[in-house]
Amino acid sequence: MADHQEAAVTLPSEAVSVSVARKFVAEVLAEWGLPGDAEVGETVRLIVSELATNAVQHTFGQSPTFTVDVCLDREERLRIGVTDSHPRFPKRLPAAVQQDNGRGMVIIRWLANECGGRLSVRATREGGKTVSIELPWTVPVQPVAAGGPPEV
Repeated sequence: MADHQEAAVTLPSEAVSVSVARKFVAEVLAEWGLPGDAEVGETVRLIVSELATNAVQHTFGQSPTFTVDVCLDREERLRIGVTDSHPRFPKRLPAAVQQDNGRGMVIIRWLANECGGRLSVRATREGGKTVSIELPWTVPVQPVAAGGPPEV
């Protein structure tokens, strides 16, 4: 298996794309050896949901698409980023009891920290931004023969 792997998908900035993004990342991680029932997998799916939701809801129609990219440096780090073309960086909104929003970035940062990772935001050359998380990759390498898994 390669030491460095990447996958990406570009989706329309629509609510239905959030579940598509989550499924895409889950399938990619499964291909890369993450068991479907791994606890970190559920955490990653939640983070992707929050990142994609932010890209849809907080770009105010000014980003027609968003891109989810997944990058794995084998046995080291997993990076998942969501890029949109809106220039405004995420802001922590007051999370008053009566508010339904303002907690997404708090949730993402907390989940990333719980897994030993970190959250970052960076501007793109095109004037948008990428919000990403980096997590340690602790899944043991399970080599797969060219013809598929070994027969038992």
